Amino acid sequence: MRRGSLCTFYGGARECLGHVPFSVVPNANEDNPSALSQVQRRAVSELLRVSPVADDLARRFQEAGFSLALVGGSVRDALLGRLGNDLDFTTDARPDDVLKIVRPWADAVWEVGIAFGTVGAQKDARVDDVQQSFQIEITTYRSEAYDRTSRKPEVSYGDSIEEDLVRRDFTVNAMAVALPEKEFIDPHGGLDDLSARVLRTPGTPEESFSDDPLRMMRAARFAAQLDFEVAPDVVAAMTDMAERIEIVSAERVRDELNKLILSAHPRKGLTLLVDTGLADHVLPELPALRLERDEHHRHKDVYDHTLIVLEQAMALEENGPDLTLRIAALLHDIGKPRTRRFENDGRVSFHHHEVVGAKMTKKRMTALKYSNDLVKDVSRLVELHLRFHGYGTGEWTDSAVRRYVRDAGPLLDRLHKLTRSDCTTRNKRKATALSQAYDGLEKRIAELQEQEELDAIRPDLDGNQIMEILGIGPGPAIGQAYKFMLELRLENGPMEHDAAVTALKEWWAEQG
Repeated sequence: MRRGSLCTFYGGARECLGHVPFSVVPNANEDNPSALSQVQRRAVSELLRVSPVADDLARRFQEAGFSLALVGGSVRDALLGRLGNDLDFTTDARPDDVLKIVRPWADAVWEVGIAFGTVGAQKDARVDDVQQSFQIEITTYRSEAYDRTSRKPEVSYGDSIEEDLVRRDFTVNAMAVALPEKEFIDPHGGLDDLSARVLRTPGTPEESFSDDPLRMMRAARFAAQLDFEVAPDVVAAMTDMAERIEIVSAERVRDELNKLILSAHPRKGLTLLVDTGLADHVLPELPALRLERDEHHRHKDVYDHTLIVLEQAMALEENGPDLTLRIAALLHDIGKPRTRRFENDGRVSFHHHEVVGAKMTKKRMTALKYSNDLVKDVSRLVELHLRFHGYGTGEWTDSAVRRYVRDAGPLLDRLHKLTRSDCTTRNKRKATALSQAYDGLEKRIAELQEQEELDAIRPDLDGNQIMEILGIGPGPAIGQAYKFMLELRLENGPMEHDAAVTALKEWWAEQG
């Protein structure tokens, strides 16, 4: 176990300790104490920033006769120089004792995770003359494990921090800093692994994944978030134990999948899920794409094309990671395996794969317990992702533009990004032509936007006006008349009131 005092860096730390680029820090082992010092310097610089909150809380635990330590991801991120305002602590105090200590101190307290030994809190504090809000979780030393059929972990409390750290998922998350004395605790070589950018488990990966199978997905998620490699024995255990993920609740699987998809390197994590067989159990539509050939891009399979589309969609994001766009990019072609046809001329077709894919998307996302709104939006994007190609490369009519905007609705901006991302051809001439064609569509939309309210296209006559003009009450006929007027509006644009009335009366006369 490595236990090293960080207090030696406190004197003059603010003046002399800067951030050391992690890429230049070599493997921090016992034979290279200077490397350890450099990494610790980064941690001290980060810990100094949060110490007004962390130390204050730790002293309160001390006065009550308990210990408190910063732990897990917070220590890892401090060592990486990226500690935020979400702080994780561990303690020997039981949850009821934690509540007694925290309630008088925190600005808000919540007990959502108290059944698993976790108390949440919010603390607002002035740090470096800036008012900041800290989100805090304090978890009692614990161990947890699944039995063979349970979907929820059984929690038992421990009495030492070493016992707590050994149950953690990966060594880089099994480090702690005891507070307020700032004693660094690293019983499993997490600092070495952090320096080597590798994910290992504190014990054997088989034991770790038996305790909580979700850790297999967390390995893929951390690889994607941190751009770390996963140790070979961990990958082997993930492969051998992949089917055990099925005992984990859909909600927990979904949350890990979201974090992976929203990470900086989702391809890395998704590839690991597919290669180990985990995706076969949580997102089987993705590995199914490996066997299919894209009809437009025969130099790559649809699986690789999908990952490229995801990365290209990410490059178009403007306000941070967009979960709706990223999931749509990931699932946009999942209908291809079911619609593949070998044509007489040797070509492979996937007719209506967007319609089939939209239904498959809805089914998979519903199974993963996504919100109804997100399921609806992603399914709609999958359904519409080929709409642009259906119009060809000719001049877009006003009617076609209106229908495109109407069908996309509030998803129009995301549809623009998804459609552009879907071009992965290596043929520069073809890629340029597609890009210019879409530029033309967006220009046409902008032009019509100036003339009409495309974002809220409605008939020139509303339901009440239709009933008054036709002299009838509510009923199916009103719905049919409204639909006719809407189609007229889409086809011809805005109409004068008298012209709209005349058109409605003519249509009604034809109905007999």
